[in-house]
Amino acid sequence: MNIGIVTGEFNSGITSVMERHAAEEAEKLGVNIVKAVKVPGSFDMPIAVKRLLMRNDVDAVITLGAIIKGDTKHDEVIGQAVAGALASLSAEFGKPVTLGIIGPGATWEQAEKRAEEYAERALTAAIKLVEVIENI
Repeated sequence: MNIGIVTGEFNSGITSVMERHAAEEAEKLGVNIVKAVKVPGSFDMPIAVKRLLMRNDVDAVITLGAIIKGDTKHDEVIGQAVAGALASLSAEFGKPVTLGIIGPGATWEQAEKRAEEYAERALTAAIKLVEVIENI
């Protein structure tokens, strides 16, 4: 199975842990990472995801990011926009795009605790979805 990974660089103290853990888990599970792409932040993911989905050698894309709660509702706006765009791309291309984005509403401490878990869940969800789609 071939996957792409798109990681937001914003909050890189968390997202770099996520990316590293996803790569380690992919290797353990025999999943090939065709391309790993870094974008400035979670809001910037959809365009990179779309390009990966256009590739014939990509079966699924996982997204890794951290949207940390601030003083305003900006994190909620970003989270809703990204989730909607990624779901639309998945449906458009008929390939899984999994949401390994922590937040919105998460504190830095919560995100640190969840980093590896979210990365692993995004990867395993992509694997399961590819298998389900192949059997439909």
